[in-house]
Amino acid sequence: MLYGFWYRALPGDQLVRNRLHKAMLLETPLVVGRDRQGVPFVLHDACPHRGMPLSCGNFDGQQVECSYHGWKFEAHSGQCRLIPSLTADQTLKVDRIYAGSYPCQERDGYVWAFLPEPGPSGGGFGKPTEAPVACPEIEKFSGQFKTAYLTAEMPVSVDHGIIGLMDPAHGPFVHQAWWWRKRESIHEKQKHFEPIPSGFRMSAHTPSSNSAPYKLLRLYAKADAITTTIDFVLPNRRYETIRAGRYWFSSLTTVTPITRARCRIDVVACWNLFRWMPFGPELLKYLFGKFVEQDRRTMELQAEGLRHNPHMMLIDDADRPAKWYFQLKAAHLEARRSGQEMKHPLTGPVTLRWRS
Repeated sequence: MLYGFWYRALPGDQLVRNRLHKAMLLETPLVVGRDRQGVPFVLHDACPHRGMPLSCGNFDGQQVECSYHGWKFEAHSGQCRLIPSLTADQTLKVDRIYAGSYPCQERDGYVWAFLPEPGPSGGGFGKPTEAPVACPEIEKFSGQFKTAYLTAEMPVSVDHGIIGLMDPAHGPFVHQAWWWRKRESIHEKQKHFEPIPSGFRMSAHTPSSNSAPYKLLRLYAKADAITTTIDFVLPNRRYETIRAGRYWFSSLTTVTPITRARCRIDVVACWNLFRWMPFGPELLKYLFGKFVEQDRRTMELQAEGLRHNPHMMLIDDADRPAKWYFQLKAAHLEARRSGQEMKHPLTGPVTLRWRS
């Protein structure tokens, strides 16, 4: 699991003001909430006194109170404000104690948390620090657009979740639908890839012709004017952008490790296409939901086989993006270990061919 990155914690609409919510990212227990002004915060879900989960306590809109001994912590900084058991002559400096606070931002309907490298076991927390990089955000191309999201847990490790997300060959076999592509429509494809910082890009290309959504896009622009660009960026982000003249569709899909054996996929989409369509966000969530449920069920079945630690074989060219992911991850970890600049596994543009 990769630390030192932003991860989606919870959908923003699940956070009720003045209430505490549990979350788990990278096997790190978190408590997430909103203060009286509606600003989100993320704390480590353990009281520094005796380890009681703070999510079991009380929250008055400003301070989180542990349910075990009543210690109180400021919601955003995690700084201790009160220890009720102290007597007047006891000089413990309460304000030097911290529950542990993580940088957080709300973007595109989700609360994100930045998880730094964990400190030594039992080392405790100090003053909160700022995240060294900006929180991810979906690119938008106009002022007016619609948004939808969906989320689903997968019973596999984050690695299998991510390479499943970028797998170009499973579509005709897993995603069966009358409005999508069928097995009979499988044909050879050729796509160009290029390196980008901490990731790779499937360069702008015409979307696949064997799907109904592509045919609908031709209501907005000529076939050769419709382009799709797909980026993968460490640790877990897949950006997709579709342009059709002045109309566009953007999505950011993330696969977040919950534990070493479980991950969660979150998809957020923004668009100004089909704004005339009644119940557009609800329809898109329904269609996306079908896709994600098919992926989730496939991962569930795959998990049965993975329990026996089978030998696996990645092939060229369809599995090359999966190989790049593992190489990027290894290069990132080596750069962090050595303090040297990260060596990108892609040295220049590459063309891949497969059938799907």
